[in-house]
Amino acid sequence: MDATIETKKLNKPAAKIRTPANIVSLREAIQTSPFTVWMNTEITACEDGFAELIVSMREELKQHNGFTHGAVIGFLIDSACCWAAASKVGDVVTAEYKLNFIAPAVGEKLIARGYVIKSTFSQVITRADVFSVKGNKENLVATGLATVTPYG
Repeated sequence: MDATIETKKLNKPAAKIRTPANIVSLREAIQTSPFTVWMNTEITACEDGFAELIVSMREELKQHNGFTHGAVIGFLIDSACCWAAASKVGDVVTAEYKLNFIAPAVGEKLIARGYVIKSTFSQVITRADVFSVKGNKENLVATGLATVTPYG
C-alpha cells in the first residue's frame, strides 16, 4: 500500500461533536430570526428527530383567494424539517426541499410536524406534513421532503 495514502488515513481529523437542539434552544434561536418572529412561530415539540410548530392564521399570510399563501406552507415544511434534524445533530441548514400541496389551507392555525427519516454525519433526510386546523379538525394541506446539512 502506498505510504501517502496510509498517512492520510491516520491523520484524518476527528469527527466534530454536535449538540442536539432542544425546545429551549430553538425558542432562543427563533428570537434571533426576524422572519420567524414576524410569522409568530410557536414551537411546541423538539426531541429525538421530531419537531412540531404552529403558526396562527392572520390576514397578512393569505393570498388573493383567502387561502394561506404557499410561501407560508414552504416556510413551515422547511422549518419543521430543519428543527426535527436539529434535535438529532444540532445547528443545520437546508440543502434542498420539495413540497406537494394537497388542499387549500384555511382555518385558525397551521400545524407542521417534522420527522427525521435518516441521519448521517453529513446529511439528514427529513419529511414534514402541514395541517390546517379549524375547530378541532386537522386537515392535511401539504407534505414535503428535505435534505438538511449540519452547520458549523
